Amino acid sequence: MTKLSVNINKIATLRNSRGGNVPDVLKTAADIEEFGAQGITVHPRPDERHIRYEDARQLKGIVTTEFNIEGNPISKFIDLVLEVKPDQVTLVPDSVDAITSNAGWDTIEYKQFLKDVIGTFKENGIRTSIFTDPVPKMIEGAVETGTDRIELYTESYAVQYAEGKHELAVEPYVEAAKLAYRLGLGLNAGHDLSLDNVNYFKEKVPHLLEVSIGHALICESLYLGLENVVNMYLHRLK
Repeated sequence: MTKLSVNINKIATLRNSRGGNVPDVLKTAADIEEFGAQGITVHPRPDERHIRYEDARQLKGIVTTEFNIEGNPISKFIDLVLEVKPDQVTLVPDSVDAITSNAGWDTIEYKQFLKDVIGTFKENGIRTSIFTDPVPKMIEGAVETGTDRIELYTESYAVQYAEGKHELAVEPYVEAAKLAYRLGLGLNAGHDLSLDNVNYFKEKVPHLLEVSIGHALICESLYLGLENVVNMYLHRLK
């Protein structure tokens, strides 16, 4: 079964919109695990507009499944990860003012930078993953960085799938997955995966270890309920 890691950034966004602690990010994370999710993901950004750095620190004592912290490895982020020591860190090349992640790493241009950062995390026993597009040369470049896994950026898949171009949408990801497997890289995926498109992706893309889903899952939960939606994803990922 492909594991489901739930990104809870949107829970923090809702909390921050009114101040106070409603909804409670820590309780929501614990509830999501109780509902069956196999991981919790957070993506703190420098302005802390949703998940705060202190949330990540407190979640370390709450999450009992897999804890994944993702973000751009600026010095502040690196310090946080080394302090918290999550199960996995996912490196994402988003700019400071990015609304959401919108591209994978250029693993050729940033090879040495990534190699240095990844080496530091692995020395501290933290599994590493890097956000990549389904482009063969970028996946080949990822091997040179020393990363344990890659996370395929799936926005283009989601867009084309919604247009009814299912086979065209998934084809580059199938090839990327096969290449990553041959090169010894573990495979994660995320961005704009939803109840509508995740089952097709999982069925077609081999060797998929984990998906990270946040925005769609929380939006779907407004209509269907959080526990129900988590279990609907788990069913699709079997």
